[in-house]
Amino acid sequence: MNKDAVIEKINAFLVDEFEVDETALVPDANLKETLDLDSLDYVDLVVVIENTFGFKVKAEDFRTILTVQDFYNYILNRLDAEKAA
Repeated sequence: MNKDAVIEKINAFLVDEFEVDETALVPDANLKETLDLDSLDYVDLVVVIENTFGFKVKAEDFRTILTVQDFYNYILNRLDAEKAA
């Protein structure tokens, strides 16, 4: 899966599952503010990531994810790591 396909898939589940306005999904947008996530939403987000991309997510991984671009990079890096393993 290429970078554009991954980003498209991420945007699709953010819009569908979390009712995010697609126009708000710009790379420098603050993830927490853009998604308006509470702690239960983070649990849902982890489940969606695991089901969509097939890898386990640790809660501490989200400490460094501040922007939508950080989120894209996290998913892309994890997919690359999974492929290399």
